[in-house]
This record gives sequence, structure tokens and C-alpha cells, in this order.
Amino acid sequence: MSLFRVILSILFPPLAVLDKGCGSIVIICLLTLCGWIPGVIGALVILNRSECPE
Repeated sequence: MSLFRVILSILFPPLAVLDKGCGSIVIICLLTLCGWIPGVIGALVILNRSECPE
């Protein structure tokens, strides 16, 4: 997870997960509409999961 992505997810969470797929964008948009903090946490979780190989 790059520093740019972390800063972007704090400032505008949906833009940080733009390349992760349509489902991720919709989930983060809904979480951001519910509150800024849930959107940030969701974006950081999605970015962290995409970096870790399973």
C-alpha cells in the first residue's frame, strides 16, 4: 500500500479504490455516505487486502 493511496483514502475514499472494481467502489461510496470514518476504514481494508497474497 503506497503512501499516496493511504492519503487518497483518507481524503476521498471512493477515489482510492477506483481500480479495484465496481463492487468495491459501490461499497465504499455507501460507507462514505453513512459517514466519513466508515468509508476511510473500508477503503484501507480493501487496499490492504489487495496487497496481501493469499
